[in-house]
Amino acid sequence: MKGLLLLAALGSVLLSAACQSPSAREFADLILLNGVVYTVDPARPWAEAVGVKDGRILAVGSSVEIQALAGEETEVVDLQGAMVLPGFIDAHTHFLKGGFSLADIQLRDAGSREEFIARIRAHVDQIEKGDWILSGNWDHTQFDPPQLPAREWIDGFTSDIPVCVDRLDMHMVFVNSRALELAGITKDTPSPVGGEIVKDPFTGEPTGILKDEAIGLVTRHIPEPSLREKMSAAHAALKHAASLGVTSVHDMAYRDNYHVYQELFNEGGLTARLCVYIPIAAIDGDSPLDLGSSPDRDWLKIGGLKGFVDGSLGSFTALFLEPYTDDPRKSGIQVADMYPEGIMAQRIRRADTQGLQVAIHAIGDKANRIILDIFERVVQENGERDRRWRIEHAQHLHPEDITRFGRLGILASVQPYHAIDDGRWAEDKIGPRRARTTYAFRSLLDGGASLVCGSDWTVAPLDPLAGIYAAVTRRTLDGEHPQGWIPQEKISLEEAIKGYTLSGAYSEFAESSKGSITRGKLADLVVIDRNLFEIPVEEINQARVRMTVSGGRIVYRREGAGAE
Repeated sequence: MKGLLLLAALGSVLLSAACQSPSAREFADLILLNGVVYTVDPARPWAEAVGVKDGRILAVGSSVEIQALAGEETEVVDLQGAMVLPGFIDAHTHFLKGGFSLADIQLRDAGSREEFIARIRAHVDQIEKGDWILSGNWDHTQFDPPQLPAREWIDGFTSDIPVCVDRLDMHMVFVNSRALELAGITKDTPSPVGGEIVKDPFTGEPTGILKDEAIGLVTRHIPEPSLREKMSAAHAALKHAASLGVTSVHDMAYRDNYHVYQELFNEGGLTARLCVYIPIAAIDGDSPLDLGSSPDRDWLKIGGLKGFVDGSLGSFTALFLEPYTDDPRKSGIQVADMYPEGIMAQRIRRADTQGLQVAIHAIGDKANRIILDIFERVVQENGERDRRWRIEHAQHLHPEDITRFGRLGILASVQPYHAIDDGRWAEDKIGPRRARTTYAFRSLLDGGASLVCGSDWTVAPLDPLAGIYAAVTRRTLDGEHPQGWIPQEKISLEEAIKGYTLSGAYSEFAESSKGSITRGKLADLVVIDRNLFEIPVEEINQARVRMTVSGGRIVYRREGAGAE
């Protein structure tokens, strides 16, 4: 019996060696030693070290095993106990816009009307003649009392400078009189289908607030940036992503963004992998949609089509089955992608016949039900296949619809940071009953859904560690919920990390090449300055990225992550 056990043990060792160890003649290009490696690979969840060669994982194992792969030209990094995870995959961003926003006015943390005005006034002196003041990401719920900005606040010092600054959810903008003039918007201008020009209830004049489809009335007059300006913004976004451990990005954008990234790829400037989703209207027409040929699909590809059902909660444009609690006159709107009636279902059917992935924005419970109904009908009509269709945000769900995600194989593409941001005021808008199934991460997982995590940058910070913190603690930003807002919807640290790694890869049909630290997969890695599994979850947001490896190349390194 002892001999049989020894034989079995030897067989296990040989099998492990065959799976994890390369040929003795191979030397690694890069070795990370003496770390805590959480692989997100169920076959071997934990290790101490990783070897990388030719942009892929060469071996995963103990520090002694991996040290043996060091040659004369190998770069060896002693992690000194730091944690290694697969490179983060952000499954929902507005990436190029984010790059531009890094240089634009910053209004997100303006906590009062006075500070909001002062920041715009200060920015006036920093721009050139003919330029617009853009981006901003303001949040009027931080004002005391909360109030939407009005054009009179800034008209006095921006009479010759057009202003169009986004609310952080990107479904509402604030513009000044100069921007309204350029767009030809007056008291007589009707609101477009799927949008609203907010007007003063007494005078009928535009207040300066535009929602959803009305935003385009102004933005079409903003000068288009040059290719070089776009490439510069993309460089800034990539640099920012590398500093946060993000090695793959899903950009909810336009085909033009894809062409910008192609130029960067040709110049060797990509430091993160980009999967672009283009507007669903691109499917219109009699000919099959040509998504173009990618120079290298591991680095750049068009992943599928993105559509919208509704707007956002903060703008009163998220579509609900019942009216808003704080404004019973409203229950949200369907945006332009839903008109004419039936067009969304028609486009999804057409996409399905061409084998394309679709990702549809739905915030309110009615919006989610509408798109789930469409998905279910198309599946019944066309039969089962591996679609991996996505609902982007899936924020506010009717209890009866939660298990439909798992049953239909629909991916819930969520952004956990929104829960701790919106959680400050969401119950004021929809009441405690509906809030119980808001950001229902635990319930979605328990119902068999795949939970795919992202940031929605610039709507929320790009930082995946902030998202992981939000998913496992649900502590709102105002400190009012130390045990978590709707705490029964918390998920585990393992589940949150998977949402930002392997599940993100799965959502773009790339789980065989990335998302876990597994031999043969792409060498995308992030080094974190502490073991997330050994600290209180409340401290996760204090962790920092020390190093980011993308395609086997170190693209970001903080002090303290030196080579041996």
